[in-house]
Amino acid sequence: MRIIGHRGARNIWAENSLSGFRNVCGLKVDAVELDVHLSDDGEIMVIHDPLLERTTDQKGPVGQLGREALRKVKLRDTLNETIPTLPAVLDVFAPTRIELEIEMKMDAFGNLYPGLLDKVIALVRERGLAARVVLTCFVPEVIEEIRAKAPEMRRLASVDRRSCEAFGGVDRTLKRFVDLGCIIAVEQSLLRLSIDRAVAIVGRDKLGVWVPNTVGDLDYWLGQPVSQITSDRPDLALQLLGARAR
Repeated sequence: MRIIGHRGARNIWAENSLSGFRNVCGLKVDAVELDVHLSDDGEIMVIHDPLLERTTDQKGPVGQLGREALRKVKLRDTLNETIPTLPAVLDVFAPTRIELEIEMKMDAFGNLYPGLLDKVIALVRERGLAARVVLTCFVPEVIEEIRAKAPEMRRLASVDRRSCEAFGGVDRTLKRFVDLGCIIAVEQSLLRLSIDRAVAIVGRDKLGVWVPNTVGDLDYWLGQPVSQITSDRPDLALQLLGARAR
């Protein structure tokens, strides 16, 4: 079972922050998930939302500010940290063996940032990290583009109820991503209702769950036929996994 820290470990440290990423390196996680947007002048920024309001002291779309303006934006729940760039985050993880799941996010209008995927692929290759990176997205067309442009990199599709509503139900959604050669991570409340069908369609080796965070939920999923758990409390998941091994 692989344990993945969601946005670093967002229920312990500030999400997608350099301090959080440094701290999560002290845990024995298999991977860390993070999210990328593009600044107005082409810098890859690591932040989850397309808008600044929830996690910073500023407002407005990430994609409408340049890198210098974004360097002045302070992250909440940190000691004056700013939004990290992807190169800075790769610097944190490069000396470790931790894998990275990099999610391609959409802008404030629901569009993929022009050039974002190309920039991420080029940077990952330049750093020699292709074997340790999984490129992820909710959108099938983006997964198709990843497969075409970076066939050597693993792909992961995230699935939730909105995905299934858009793509015609759970079965059709899972089959669509299976056909694209993906690992498939399903939101936990949806997967609880469809675990047998999901295993039959995807196979347990490529099926994951997100984002159980309580002891009860984590213990439940550790006993299910999935290959990875993405959690905001990877420390709890690791403790429970260790207890099962004893």
